Amino acid sequence: MRKFFVQNFGCRATQADGAALESLLAAKGLDRAGERAAADLVVLNTCTVTAAADEDVRQTLRRVYRENPRARILVTGCYAQRAPEELAAMPGVEWVVGNSHKTQIADLVTAAPYHGNIHVGDIFAQHDFLSAPVEDAAGDRTRPNLKIQDGCNNRCSFCIIPFVRGRSRSAPVKQVVEQVRGLAERYREVVLSGINLGRWGREPGSRMRIADLIRLLLAQTQIERLRLSSIEPMDWSDDLLELMASSPRVAKHVHAPLQSGSDRILRRMHRKYRPRHYADRIQRARALMPDAAIGADVMVGFPGETDADFEESRAFIESLPFTYLHVFTYSERPGTPAAESPEPVPMAVRKERNRILRQLAAAKNRAFRTRMIGRILSAVTLHEPGAAMTENYLKIELERRREPNRLVDIEIGGVSESGLREATSPAGLPLLLKS
Repeated sequence: MRKFFVQNFGCRATQADGAALESLLAAKGLDRAGERAAADLVVLNTCTVTAAADEDVRQTLRRVYRENPRARILVTGCYAQRAPEELAAMPGVEWVVGNSHKTQIADLVTAAPYHGNIHVGDIFAQHDFLSAPVEDAAGDRTRPNLKIQDGCNNRCSFCIIPFVRGRSRSAPVKQVVEQVRGLAERYREVVLSGINLGRWGREPGSRMRIADLIRLLLAQTQIERLRLSSIEPMDWSDDLLELMASSPRVAKHVHAPLQSGSDRILRRMHRKYRPRHYADRIQRARALMPDAAIGADVMVGFPGETDADFEESRAFIESLPFTYLHVFTYSERPGTPAAESPEPVPMAVRKERNRILRQLAAAKNRAFRTRMIGRILSAVTLHEPGAAMTENYLKIELERRREPNRLVDIEIGGVSESGLREATSPAGLPLLLKS
């Protein structure tokens, strides 16, 4: 077995796990294959957040077996942790390795003889931290993602993730500093991510919090911009928001999952805040950072969500200064309390509510983008030709191509269909302010 191919499904955390697996396999002397069909070992690093995610994995498994029947197939990740026997029964699958044993994969595939094909244990006993920078996430090779936290101690009634990822655990401080320092030599911006990022440093005995870590990274590395991915509402402390507002090296971008603006539905979801608590954090962020991106995850069609509940949620969302939303239609996830509810919302109603919120989100986003016309915004030029990403999470169409992976100031001349356009000078030349 000489060549391997790792295919990742799902979230940023899974992407980071996959990058770490590639490094472990390469350290064993295996080479990365350019495509699945050329690999002796195909690793499918799975997601299981929805039934659709499971089906995507199963379809891919069948496809891999057809296109490369000689390849040994290893399935790992969240689906493998949740339903190992189901995956092991599929044609071509040689190993199923849960998140509980993911750090052992390189040893398992290079050891002889092989002892069984299912390696899954108690995920809540997992203390190892597996992560490596993702330097080519979804084709974006200029803004690497670094996972610094894994697992979740919450028990939201719709979510399977704690049962496949385990308890919250943090990457060691020294490891994070060294990884960011190394990335800063090659990149202008690094995105910090996790399953429940705001819980970084919350293990018993630890006094550091996510804001303390950011201060340390700013002091001990040369990274020009740090961006935080999703953080739960009540972890957006005043300390964290004030640090973000005061530092030009931290992107003005707040993403706080909401799920619902209905008090009753939040309780049914087992979320740990009420709408008034959430609104306080969002309004505080906007007061400190008038031009920040402020986004949220919102779910529609949760079991028992009435027309009145949805309208309460819609009105709440309309009242807050969001600049974008990720709107999800509720999907039953077997094994969660919500999936057992006797009050499912008809699928047609779920889809209509999704449409309404997406329309609201589009209007808010366009109003935010229109406000940026005439402003000078700091942005990172992307690997995608003629594109840049602002610190407040807006994509700019550039008037001329610039070298990727540069931090530039750009004057905004107008809005595009989904982003912004760079201004041009009277002579028709772009205004280059800094590069």
